Amino acid sequence: MSASAAKPSKLVKGATGDWEIVVGMEIHAQVNSRAKLFSGASTAFGGEANTHVSLVDAAMPGMLPVINEECVKQAVRTGLGLKAQINLRSVFDRKNYFYPDLPQGYQISQYKSPIVGEGEVIVDVSPTEQIRVGIERLHLEQDAGKSVHDQSPDASLVDLNRSGVALMEIVSKPDIRSADEARAYVSKMRTILRYIGTCDGDMEKGNLRADVNVSVRRPGEPFGTRCEIKNVNSIRFIGQAVDVEARRQIEILEDGGSIEQETRLFDPARGETRSMRSKEEAHDYRYFPDPDLLPLEFDQAFVDALAADLPELPDAKIARFTSDYGLQAYDANVLASERESAEYFEAVARGRDAKTAANWVINELFGRLNREGIEITASPVSAEQLGAILDLMAASTISGKIAKDVFEIVWKEGGDPHAIVEARGMKQVTDTGAIEAVIDAVVAANADKVAQVQAKPTMLGWFVGQVMKQSGGKANPQVVNDLLKSKLGL
Repeated sequence: MSASAAKPSKLVKGATGDWEIVVGMEIHAQVNSRAKLFSGASTAFGGEANTHVSLVDAAMPGMLPVINEECVKQAVRTGLGLKAQINLRSVFDRKNYFYPDLPQGYQISQYKSPIVGEGEVIVDVSPTEQIRVGIERLHLEQDAGKSVHDQSPDASLVDLNRSGVALMEIVSKPDIRSADEARAYVSKMRTILRYIGTCDGDMEKGNLRADVNVSVRRPGEPFGTRCEIKNVNSIRFIGQAVDVEARRQIEILEDGGSIEQETRLFDPARGETRSMRSKEEAHDYRYFPDPDLLPLEFDQAFVDALAADLPELPDAKIARFTSDYGLQAYDANVLASERESAEYFEAVARGRDAKTAANWVINELFGRLNREGIEITASPVSAEQLGAILDLMAASTISGKIAKDVFEIVWKEGGDPHAIVEARGMKQVTDTGAIEAVIDAVVAANADKVAQVQAKPTMLGWFVGQVMKQSGGKANPQVVNDLLKSKLGL
């Protein structure tokens, strides 16, 4: 990347000039499958310690791994979603290292021959900025167990429920240039995985976590020495870790020091990264093909069948929402950010004005769901109910203001919007005779303002407001406007 190619807005100001942040990411995504990668043990979250452990997971002598076909399918589906090369032949390797919660003393992973090769993700950093992030590879590997340090004063305990659970490690190229881009990239990856159904993306449960590689350089210079920040488990923390680590490196370099390649941990409470260990290189792990597993081979027909069954992915959905429904790119992005949100919107928009539907789904529904911390799948207002409210508005049976009142009733009490409007007398008054009577009363009570509005027609809004108030918000605002103009000679 040449000096001119670095975006000035992305550069970080140091004491001695500008610096560019370079980030590459390794996302560890837990595969959605009922059984583990090489055993039939359950992957369910939250079980009592060591209750989801087979003899294979516990590395008992003589126990052989058997590949779970569903995990292979999920990796291929993900590769297709990342527009990546699917390798019809891949190899499982042993990655040797000692860790207390890794019973075998090695992890079964993939090294030189991964199941998925190079791909690409388009990331919306803001409504006006898009970047392309290259995918280096995706490989399958087994997760380790979990060390528990707070159950006993003089011992650490091990829970092997997670041991052997399938992970997809998705390695990006070093194409990310800021904390904002890093956050947006992880958000987009999470969206894609959730759309395809290959990982639930639940970062609180550790089902999606990232190792963040950060280095800095002067614009146009070669890449600097990188440090890897391990196991960052929230999108917000990923952004903070990038900024904090880049600042640390810039200060060291500007003071004449050099960066040691190492693995670090991010401490969100203190807003700092701390050294964990010097960074291992691939040869330190003594990789070799696992002698208990044959190379993984499948044919193109296997891949094609999975491709044919993929859902519409976020980018395609956003393109369709802008072309077919005429939505702004920003609104289309918001609606397509989750598969369930997109499906809800389409159910509301079917046969109705799409822009009105988008406004109501984004502003009224999403706004309320966010305030109350409710997922769209648990929304008290169904797509059918919201659609009925929009139908009542379109037919001028209720005004926009009354529609919000109906939404509130449905949110709290449920029910059919048509029946609610009928039973509670919420219909809009379009009878010009009834509205005229209210207008006459307002005009008679405010003779002094009549002359003012005739001199300054922009004051008409005041009269409209008074008439709406007197009618309990039920008068049709358009009819009120038209009648007032003719009454006041405007």
